[in-house]
Amino acid sequence: QGQILIFDGARILPEPFLDIRPQVLCCGERGLLGLAFHPQYGSNGFFYVYYVDFNEDAVIARYTVSDDPDVAKPSSRVEILTISHRESGAHYSGELVFGPDGFLYIGTGDGELPAAPGSNAQDLDSLLGKILRIDVDHGRPYALPAMNPFASREDARPEIWSYGLRNPWRFSFDRVTGDLWIADVGQTEWEEINLQPASSRGGENYGWERMEGPDCRDTELAYDEPHLTEPVLFYSHDAGTCSVIGGFRYRGSRYPRLQGTYVYGDFCTGTIWGALDDGNGHWRSRVLLEAPIMISSFGEDSLGELYVVDYRGGQIFRIEDAAALRRRAVGR
Repeated sequence: QGQILIFDGARILPEPFLDIRPQVLCCGERGLLGLAFHPQYGSNGFFYVYYVDFNEDAVIARYTVSDDPDVAKPSSRVEILTISHRESGAHYSGELVFGPDGFLYIGTGDGELPAAPGSNAQDLDSLLGKILRIDVDHGRPYALPAMNPFASREDARPEIWSYGLRNPWRFSFDRVTGDLWIADVGQTEWEEINLQPASSRGGENYGWERMEGPDCRDTELAYDEPHLTEPVLFYSHDAGTCSVIGGFRYRGSRYPRLQGTYVYGDFCTGTIWGALDDGNGHWRSRVLLEAPIMISSFGEDSLGELYVVDYRGGQIFRIEDAAALRRRAVGR
């Protein structure tokens, strides 16, 4: 609804870190959707939020922490970018992540009704259905990285980093390799996960709405068109699944069996999978847990340990390796 709260390890603090409910349109797929702290937050106090305003547009704004580290200054708001989205109240994405390069990456949905998808995701003159990359440390309110893939094209928005996405609900950078994992929510048949290697110069077209998962939706377009990037993982809706929730590649130290595993889930079933590279560049998934929750997001702490959010119950759970816990119990 527009609040950021602090859990101090024992309780949720009674005063919100930030409360912008008067500016935020909620609920459904609207609301306060994204939060990212500046890499130099400790010295500049900047953090960024992504929310839906009362025009149904997507807004990215910067705020600053106050002298009290547990409270931000609402008056410090600086609008960074507003993206017109009022044609549809769905597919906002809303992810904000600072990459290893220090630039801010922004996820946007295609902004179109599920029953009538159009061409926003393939339109390079639109910011919808994309991942954007901007430089918030220069310019007013931001600058464009010179190496963005469409920075020199007059027929494309220079903020675009990659395109052809329907609703990239959560993406993350591998803290070891710098690879970018992108979970893209499907429409009626397939959920998919895309992997952009750290060596990429951007510009990938992930295919929506010409392609969804392993299927080609455009009969005039071959699936193996060289300019489309195929997903590395996908699953169907056959078992009651409905929306992929992107997670993280595990880089913590508590559970060695999970090391290097990409952890992700499904909103409707609560299934949590772990994917590993088979050594030949192919990613294989296995079910880690059938959780009795509605997964809406994953989280990663400063040590690389993982968490999962229950949308229905409003709780946050830590992901643990049950086998490791049993071994510790026996050892004690």
